[in-house]
This record gives sequence, C-alpha cells and structure tokens, in this order.
Amino acid sequence: MSEIYLMMTISKRSVAKRILMCYEQNGLPSVLCTLAQGTATSETLDYFGLEVTEKTVMLAVVTDNTWKTVKRELEDRFQIDVPGTGIAFLMPLSSIGGKKVMQFLLDGQVYEKEEESVMKNTKYELIVVIANHGYTEEVMDAARAQGAGGGTSIHAMGTGLERAEKFLGVSIADEKEIIFIVTKTEMKNAIMKSIMENAGLESKAKSVVFSIPVTDTAGLRLQEVQ
Repeated sequence: MSEIYLMMTISKRSVAKRILMCYEQNGLPSVLCTLAQGTATSETLDYFGLEVTEKTVMLAVVTDNTWKTVKRELEDRFQIDVPGTGIAFLMPLSSIGGKKVMQFLLDGQVYEKEEESVMKNTKYELIVVIANHGYTEEVMDAARAQGAGGGTSIHAMGTGLERAEKFLGVSIADEKEIIFIVTKTEMKNAIMKSIMENAGLESKAKSVVFSIPVTDTAGLRLQEVQ
C-alpha cells in the first residue's frame, strides 16, 4: 500500500474550519480532528508579546493524487508553506484492517489495490486504532493478548463523516478515542487481528485499525529485551 498515506495537518484553530471545507470540496470529507496548542516557552511568548497558539490537528487517509491536489490548495489558499502558518505531511500506511475499513477511509478516492508492501529494515510499526469514546481498555486488552505493551490514547471528534454509516454501520461524528500502539513489525498482524476480532466493527467499540511503518525509535529498550 505504498500509495496510501495518513495525512496530518496542524493549523491555527482559527482557520481549521476553512481547511476542512477545502478538504471536502476536494473529495476528502472524512477527517478526524483534535485540539492542541503550540509549545513555545512562556519566555519566548512574553518576549514577542504573543499568546499561546491554539492549534487543530486533522487526520485523513489520502492517495497520491488526492495529496497533490490538497497540497496545492493548502499552499495557494492558505499559504501553509509560509513559516508559522501550519504544516501538512504524509506517513505511508502499511496495512488496513479489512475491506470495509479501506472503502470507508478512501471514501471514493481512486486507488488500485496492490500487494501489501513492507518497508525494508523497519523493525517497528505504529498501530492506529479509532474507537468509540470510552473503549480504550477493550482495545488495549485485545492488543495485550497478542503481546502489545502500552498505548497512548487521545480524544478526538470526526467531521463530515456521515458516510461512515454506509460502510461501517457506525457514526464517526461521535466522540472518539485514537489509540497509538508501537509494536515490533512481526507482531503487528496478530495484534491488529485481535483488535478486529475483539474490539472491531461488530463490537461496541466499533474500532477502525490501520498501521504505519516506524523508521526509527528512541525509548523502546524495554521492548527490545523482552
């Protein structure tokens, strides 16, 4: 799946709604959003007379062609390439948990399925799980059953995702948990399968799961020696 990516956009909160409208106009209505803030130190902010910058983080799955269109719009309409305006970047997906989930995430984007790709020398994978609010433990129990260590969960809400009912029988516009689990590459498939079977679309968690290759790590020594 070398041509399917997770696109992350980080912008000032004041322009987030306009960016979401831009995405929808360019055939990308399925976006997950969470709030954040800038990390400049208080000394830096005081020096320049600035306030803490409120941010919006937006996540969407895109193909190569969609990214080219969206990138051009972000640069032309929002000047996102100007320092301090925002940032958008891609992370290649290595696998997606099920045909229905793929259809939903792509949502009409043109893509010809190829054999699953594996990045060379990639020892770890980031498993991303989007689940109903309040079901993080169910997801983690399923992951731990196949040897996963800890995970990190953030709160988010979907926007413009009414089409989720068509593919998944679940409303993505409700509050969601996004759970990040870093694991060894050889353990990825078993962990994803366990999540799909025990906390997937047929469960109350209604989890959507996919994975992203991790090219380097720091702080995973404990997992190395297990």
